[in-house]
Amino acid sequence: MQTVETVNEGLKRAYKLTIPAREIEARVASEIKRVAPQMKMPGFRPGKVPANLVRKMHGPALMQDALNAAVQQGVQSLLAEQQLRPAIQPAVELGEGYQPGGDAEVSIALEVLPQLPTPAIEGLALERLTVPIDEEAVEERLRKFADGQKSWDDAGDKAADTGDQVTMDFAGAVDGVAFEGGTGTDMAVEIGSGRLIPGFEDQLVGVVAGEAKQIAVTFPADYQATELAGKPATFDLQIKSVKTAGESQIDDTLAKNLGLESLEQLRGLVRGQVEQEGNGLTRTHMKRKLLDQLAAGHDFEVPPSMVEAEFGQIWSQLEHEAEHEADPAAARAEMEAERDDYRRIAERRVRLGLLLSEIGQANGVEVSSQEMNRLIAEAAQQYGPDDRQRFVQYIQQEPMAAAQLRAPLYEDKVVDFLFGCATITDREATRAELEAAIESEDGFATGTHLHDHADHDDNDGGHEHAGQDHEAQAAEPA
Repeated sequence: MQTVETVNEGLKRAYKLTIPAREIEARVASEIKRVAPQMKMPGFRPGKVPANLVRKMHGPALMQDALNAAVQQGVQSLLAEQQLRPAIQPAVELGEGYQPGGDAEVSIALEVLPQLPTPAIEGLALERLTVPIDEEAVEERLRKFADGQKSWDDAGDKAADTGDQVTMDFAGAVDGVAFEGGTGTDMAVEIGSGRLIPGFEDQLVGVVAGEAKQIAVTFPADYQATELAGKPATFDLQIKSVKTAGESQIDDTLAKNLGLESLEQLRGLVRGQVEQEGNGLTRTHMKRKLLDQLAAGHDFEVPPSMVEAEFGQIWSQLEHEAEHEADPAAARAEMEAERDDYRRIAERRVRLGLLLSEIGQANGVEVSSQEMNRLIAEAAQQYGPDDRQRFVQYIQQEPMAAAQLRAPLYEDKVVDFLFGCATITDREATRAELEAAIESEDGFATGTHLHDHADHDDNDGGHEHAGQDHEAQAAEPA
């Protein structure tokens, strides 16, 4: 097999492979020899079909299979011999002039991962904003639990007011025609809860039990049922009852209604939840500052194909969000005006992902088999019992899918390693201050596109995409 390099520009490479006809024919002959004993044909005893008849019957298919196998092996040999690490799957094209029985010329084009400089991780300095547990926030959550368990007393002939519960039958129509899901009975709603579409609950103020009333509303532009989004509708209501809220208590009874033993246990669980949320915000802020320092200290060329793929993900999400804005056209126009900014964000993400992966590989960061098994088991829970085993088998058989699943944990472990290398100073802040600090940063620009290079070596140099900045997703738009 002859190999000629035709392009070597930056991260772009291209090669021309020539696969001799004799190599393809040798594969065909070997395959005929393998399958002939298994062939059955009228007039011949099993396993005695002559090779020339096998070739006559199945020659074209065997030739195509042999050619495909030769091309695949040629590509893998090229990657190994040239020590290439593809950024994405190489583009392989058979020459137009190929004729069965002749030499095959194959063009291979790819982008390679850059040779990264030794990552500069010395001198990292981070500020850790810590949030003391806010007892007022704990009490506020306990109050919400209590409100959710409130009792309701029949109000008799009293007119409904905000905070009261109204039970009703309803029948909705758009342009006088009933729509799917627009009819129901005995629906109870607390006025002011915001459960129903805007304007609906406001028009329940003043109704009394036994009253029939028609109200008019307009579905929001981003309503989940797109056939109703933005359309005016009417609802014919039959008020069944009006009830007032009984006094809710934060006590042991509340805790027992929630399946716990005491108010003390409930309060402890709520305090733990508040503390965990604060710790999550602290980590998100620290991680963003860490990525900012890494981005500022490293600048190297990244594969355009990876940037384009990342930009495509960002743009698709923006388009989806624009469709749910009050004015989709204006949202899309704003996107277009900032297209270059989003492309720079995509490039930053890719660069940071490559950098984090390089740091992790150089310092022995890995996801253990036990951790991977736990990830698979957790992910399988989203499927029904009949599909879980098929999902597990799919992950075990598809390296790319396994890499997708592993990537967020791998990234977190690399970040934890870097936290351990950094000089960290603590400063106490309120939750509002910490949230404001996170919101003040450009969320899109803080994500990463992590690529686990360590897995490339186990996958013939194949490229494995990983997740974005999962740790910060709750606070940022991407």
